[in-house]
Amino acid sequence: MLCKRIEAEGIAHYSYLIGDDGEAAVIDPRIDCGVYLAQTGPSGYRLLHIFETHRHEDFVLGSAALAARTGAAIWHADAQWEYRYGTPSRDGQTWRIGRLTLRAIHCPGHTPGSISYLLADPDGVPWMVFTGDALFAGDVGRVDLLGMDQAPALAGQLYDTLFGKLLPLGDGVIVCPAHGSGSVCAGGIGERPWTTIGLERLHNPKLRWQDRGAFIAHVASKLERPPYFRRMERFNLDGATVPETVAAPRSVAEFARLSREAIVLDTRTVLAFGASHIPGALSIWAAGLPSFAGWFLPDDRPLLLVNDADDPAPVSRALMRLGFTDVAGCLSGGMLAWHMAGRESEAVATVTVQSLCAELDAGGERWILDVRGTGELEHTGLIPGAHHIHVTELPARLEEVPRDRRVTIFCGSGLRSMIAASLLRREGWRDVAVVLGGIAGWHSVSCPIRRGHGPG
Repeated sequence: MLCKRIEAEGIAHYSYLIGDDGEAAVIDPRIDCGVYLAQTGPSGYRLLHIFETHRHEDFVLGSAALAARTGAAIWHADAQWEYRYGTPSRDGQTWRIGRLTLRAIHCPGHTPGSISYLLADPDGVPWMVFTGDALFAGDVGRVDLLGMDQAPALAGQLYDTLFGKLLPLGDGVIVCPAHGSGSVCAGGIGERPWTTIGLERLHNPKLRWQDRGAFIAHVASKLERPPYFRRMERFNLDGATVPETVAAPRSVAEFARLSREAIVLDTRTVLAFGASHIPGALSIWAAGLPSFAGWFLPDDRPLLLVNDADDPAPVSRALMRLGFTDVAGCLSGGMLAWHMAGRESEAVATVTVQSLCAELDAGGERWILDVRGTGELEHTGLIPGAHHIHVTELPARLEEVPRDRRVTIFCGSGLRSMIAASLLRREGWRDVAVVLGGIAGWHSVSCPIRRGHGPG
């Protein structure tokens, strides 16, 4: 028997591979789908079915690409939308996978046509339920993606799904959601890597609102929506079949020529970017791409990469999962080659928390831009006098940042601050500085802090 969960790092996406007696199926596959072939082929499993729980908005589904390589049938949810591939699953429909049985359960709420799939073992005992974005560890799916005007109705449908269809499956049934902690598909997914109906009944705060009206009031809220979600909607209705490619190395001369039309994305560390980078480059550290690339990268221009590692594959893969497939290449030899060719570079000033704290204690004035989220401000406190603009809101609020003085940028560690600094530099700000260590360093040296909401 085959039963594996496969995680796409960064976006906290879970897909599942199940099989028995040489037959296999995948639930919610990712676009870099070679991982499923690597698991099934050597073990002698034939992939027969690909199931989707809903039209995902935060990553590119790999159903069409995987079907093209295997001949597997695709079964998608949300039949109300115009898919260009696959066949819609029907409520109550069943499939045999070896001795296992999979049954579709219509579970509207997160989307109008969401489907969960209940897996029964060879004895017919309900074993696992693949809930997509209906039910997570510690949370339930967001209902605001179709607009806040529809959120209350969808929240009502989600209530009926949870209390009328999923919870009655039994406390021992294992819950297999499409996302784990860190996903943007809910506001507070817990850190339990595995959970059950019983654990969620006891510990999921959203399931404590057993009154339908109270549940709707607490769940029908608006969450952040990265701009790239709109592009994912198109990808996941058309059926993406892009190949798994790695950014080709480009010489300094080629890179410089291509950069006239492309966006230069620098995925090196904060210190490396701050010390020297290609003019106009956008800084997003490699591990931060899944969380921030969709907020800052346009979808109408090619990308050029500057990275630390010799292997650009992890960066290419992370971008591919978010639908950024137009990658024109990476800088061969990195910034060392750029400098050896006599090319121009820029730097971003950095300051330590000790020096900034001492300057403020001495009565110095700094225009401090704090790009942390509201929840972080409430949890860890504010820097006195700082101006708060969350990093994802900065592109729309640039007019609030002065150009006639130094802007000192602050976050939790310095990572997001460098994103903000690179964005400001691209938009014409010349005097910006990043606080190294962020709030973690601030607390470590006992600099002043206050609790509560700050300005901005």
